[in-house]
Amino acid sequence: MGEVSDGLAAEDRKLVTLARATRARTGAAEGAAVRDADGRTYAAATVALPSLQVSAVGVCVAMAVASGAKGLEAAVVLTEADAVAPADLDALRDLGGAGVVVHRGDARGAVVETVAT
Repeated sequence: MGEVSDGLAAEDRKLVTLARATRARTGAAEGAAVRDADGRTYAAATVALPSLQVSAVGVCVAMAVASGAKGLEAAVVLTEADAVAPADLDALRDLGGAGVVVHRGDARGAVVETVAT
């Protein structure tokens, strides 16, 4: 994996770009992107409808599952929250198991924390 100046692998930088673009396009509270075990990427924004609320990570995981993904390698969530929501970490762990790298960044895409499931 190639590294870029911010210390993220090129593949993870792509996730940041996808999450940032999705969040900006929709004006949502959060943007997220995940990479599955086959290298496919899924990007999504928070869904906040009166009858349906799903986090950006939740939408990404659902898209990956619906596409037949058997695991996850990495995730990015861009949020103003101080931490990745426990429910989001649980969803990532449900599909990807332990050790999925999760980068949390701000709205500009600056990664401020990296954790693992």
